[in-house]
Amino acid sequence: MASGAVAPPPTPLTGARRGFGGRGVLHRRRLAATPMKDEPVVSANGGKEEMATDSLSVARKSPLPGLSSNRPTVAPTPFHLAEPSDLRFNRLRPSIDESDCKHKRYFGRYVAREAIMDEEYWIAAWLRSENHYEDQSGDRYVESFKRKYASQEFHALKKRCGKQVGEKYTCFVAVKNDELTRTVLNSVVGTLDVCVRHPLHGEKYPADPGNSPFYSRIYQPDQPKFAYITNVCVAKYARRQRIASNMLLLAIDAARLDGAESIYIHVHKDNLPARKLYDHIGFKMVEMDGACHSSDLCLLSFSKH
Repeated sequence: MASGAVAPPPTPLTGARRGFGGRGVLHRRRLAATPMKDEPVVSANGGKEEMATDSLSVARKSPLPGLSSNRPTVAPTPFHLAEPSDLRFNRLRPSIDESDCKHKRYFGRYVAREAIMDEEYWIAAWLRSENHYEDQSGDRYVESFKRKYASQEFHALKKRCGKQVGEKYTCFVAVKNDELTRTVLNSVVGTLDVCVRHPLHGEKYPADPGNSPFYSRIYQPDQPKFAYITNVCVAKYARRQRIASNMLLLAIDAARLDGAESIYIHVHKDNLPARKLYDHIGFKMVEMDGACHSSDLCLLSFSKH
């Protein structure tokens, strides 16, 4: 079960749906990948070898694109040839000290921080695809759908995070913090996005009534900034370890530092575990004429304890 509301490549104010919405369609390209599943990794303490099983294969009992050791796999391909990627499925994760991040939060055996590598963006996209199709494991075409969705989200995510004019869009990831030598793909266990920006001309804040669907693409720099959090999800095998709550706390701190005076998130009204989590963090439901923002989604705003 996903830990929060997530959405397909949205504009920051687009409501997140339960799971992930939309199915991107891409052509698949078969590429040989370096064997990595159940690869031996060397401990930095004593040099003993240990087996690091691919985390996402454990979660879904199926090979992750780019990690199969026995057959060609589907790797994400750019929508346009002018959008190259630096994906290397055998890239080793950097140490915590080598990660040049402005925001970090340590907790347990993990650390939450900004995504800094293409492989981290790819795993963030894959986790969202896994969550979107989590209840459709019996579909004969589900693996193909997941690969297409992840590929589309990977490119859209990089584009959103690269666009810093008028808004700041950041993808946060939770990664394993241990002494093992792991690949990047075997390290990421959770993800979320946060967008900080000024409202557009003609646009009201999410909590304000009567927000018109028609407004310009020109920001109002004289108005206070707000933040919107989307795509909260955690790998199935790593849930119930406070990963989502720590990513949320980091995202809130980062949004505050970037000048956001209000922070919003949507949650499916039937997603009781997510609503309980958000309430514990400090999010409160925004009343819209005594009802949720829509029949399926509720808008929450953050307030300090």
